[in-house]
Amino acid sequence: MSNNTAEPGMAQAFVEVRRARIRDGISRDLQPVGAGAEPLGAEKAAYLLKEAEELFWNELSWEELTDEEAIGGGHFTELVFPGFLAFVEGLLVERVPDDSLAPARPHPDVVELILVFLGERHVLFSRELEQGVDSERVVWARAMTAQLADLVLSRLYGISAEELEETEAQA
Repeated sequence: MSNNTAEPGMAQAFVEVRRARIRDGISRDLQPVGAGAEPLGAEKAAYLLKEAEELFWNELSWEELTDEEAIGGGHFTELVFPGFLAFVEGLLVERVPDDSLAPARPHPDVVELILVFLGERHVLFSRELEQGVDSERVVWARAMTAQLADLVLSRLYGISAEELEETEAQA
């Protein structure tokens, strides 16, 4: 196994821990947006996952270069990854205007793949830190990846910003 791949199952475990933490903090049943939607074919899902990965790396790299969204104590994750989060929201659209040329087709299956990608990144950032990498960049990238996973989960389950804040306050 190379240093650029996470151990099988570790990424999914990360996602499940984040999902459980959010579920435990919300006082209502959670159903994913687009539950019951027909899964996208493997080739199209892989393409969309690749697009999400590129958005992640582009926005992370831009923040590393510019430090635009730095605030006291860290970076504001929602502002660091606006394109990535908009992409996720686009994958979960359930309603479109009446005059739209295409129907809404939510793809929660692709969002689940994106969550596993974020889990892989978190595991690999953690591994770098365990191996002694002394880098503020890796520390904040890992923290933002965890926060980004929570933001993606909130969109997947239709959790409001207030509900997510309440969950984080309980943690």
